[in-house]
Amino acid sequence: QVQLVESGGGLVQAGGSLRLSCRASGGIFSINTMGWYRQAPGEQRELVATFSAGGVTNYADSVKGRFTIDGDIAKETVSLQMDSLKPEDTAVYICTMGPVLGLYLGQGTQVTVSS
Repeated sequence: QVQLVESGGGLVQAGGSLRLSCRASGGIFSINTMGWYRQAPGEQRELVATFSAGGVTNYADSVKGRFTIDGDIAKETVSLQMDSLKPEDTAVYICTMGPVLGLYLGQGTQVTVSS
């Protein structure tokens, strides 16, 4: 059974940094893409960053220049370095990886940015 486990969330002041990590267990047959979603209370889930085989990365406009995604497909790990955090970045951050985005999801880790 595939499980994704995130770590690294917490409380930080605006302008601070956090690094999220995600590791898969149970073995994923084929990983072509990895990514991070976030979901704030009362809002839709937002795709924040993606990492694809070959090292191609993409970011939501809201985090471009502040967040950096890095993945290791062979090790089934993905991280998200978040700098210059803003209160509007407050959300539950959920990692995903697999042959397509969203097929496997973690439980999420809470990130809270205080003003």
